[in-house]
Amino acid sequence: MASLVHKAWRHDLLGRGAGLDRALVIVELETAMPLALYALAAGAFGIGVTEFVIMGLLIDVSKDLGVSISAAGQLISGYALGVVIGAPLLTIATGNWPRKTVLLALMAIFTLGNLACAIAPDYWTLMGARIITAFAHGTFFGVGSVVATGLVAPNKKASAIALMFTGLTIANILGVPFGTWLGQAFGWRATFWAVTLVGLAAFAVILTLVPRSQEAPEKTNLRADLAVLRRTPVLLGLATTVLGYAGVFAVFTYIAPLLTEITGFSEAAVSPILLVFGGGLIAGNLLGGKVADRWLVPAVLGSLVVLALVLATMTFAVHSQIMAVIYVGLLGAAAFATVAPLQMWVLEKAQGAGQSLASSFNIAAFNLGNAAGAWLGGAVIAHGLGLGSLTWVAALLPVAALGVATLALRLDRSERLAPVAVCPGAAE
Repeated sequence: MASLVHKAWRHDLLGRGAGLDRALVIVELETAMPLALYALAAGAFGIGVTEFVIMGLLIDVSKDLGVSISAAGQLISGYALGVVIGAPLLTIATGNWPRKTVLLALMAIFTLGNLACAIAPDYWTLMGARIITAFAHGTFFGVGSVVATGLVAPNKKASAIALMFTGLTIANILGVPFGTWLGQAFGWRATFWAVTLVGLAAFAVILTLVPRSQEAPEKTNLRADLAVLRRTPVLLGLATTVLGYAGVFAVFTYIAPLLTEITGFSEAAVSPILLVFGGGLIAGNLLGGKVADRWLVPAVLGSLVVLALVLATMTFAVHSQIMAVIYVGLLGAAAFATVAPLQMWVLEKAQGAGQSLASSFNIAAFNLGNAAGAWLGGAVIAHGLGLGSLTWVAALLPVAALGVATLALRLDRSERLAPVAVCPGAAE
């Protein structure tokens, strides 16, 4: 739709003998991203705050609800489980709905879930509310990725996905620190009340800005949707995502003890350093999208190579305070440089029926990688290798992801080169 509007404007302006001013308008129309993408980014911002802000409020939650810190920490695991389960279930359930309707329904679930968190009387009610809220996460980013690519020209699809995910990166830089401060100053429930308001605002901008042309694909059934998951390239793409992001979270989950016990920073210095990580997230996210627009396969492979190199050399960098800060930023950039290429790659492998489902499964794969990486990092620390070995062990995971991606490319090339049977009597 956006590209058709651009072409119509170009034809109209050039037909009237457009001068320099009109030419500049044409350039702006063809390079600017549709406002609907910023509406998707607003929804991503709210979801990002909800997912990560609980990390800074664990002590407050545990004291208020009378549970241990470790039990409060399970609220993070519960959310991740909700994403993994909810992504396929909601995507299948809403597969024949208009996509704008799906996005609005998801933001309604998100908003009501955060409201339930704000008023939860006990731990298990809060856990249930977190899981329900997480159900909206995977499907929002999955369907949102499909919507985003449909709003722009073919050569800007990965950048459109990256712009939507920018809301998630900004949530880490601004939303989570502010939400943590708000919760510590006025009680953890105040944070969830604030996120509820963010959900209402996101619902309003999606309602206003996302065009109704974002309808559902042709009618499908469950069998047709699930068939996409039997495609080897799609499965290998999902495995690549899990392995790549497991490497990121094997280190990031334990970044605070790394910086304090290995590098020698004070605990008070960790939060400002994490702002550097957030800046890297934004830079890497946008760069990964732009590169993937032009060279998708090199972007996938290259981002995994860079991630492995950053993690491996971080083993030495963490012993210098200056280099450690630089590498925290590089880790953020390398981590999110993989997001748009991996999401776009899975979308391309799942062309046709089930594309939204494959996209949602890839979001679940990111979260599965988060959980697996956190578990692996804990196992490395607990079973004798120690905190200092965490980075080089984590580097092995994107290397494994690179191997899986290479296998997928070889299989894809073999399929394209395979001879096609010709029916007898076909016209020559």
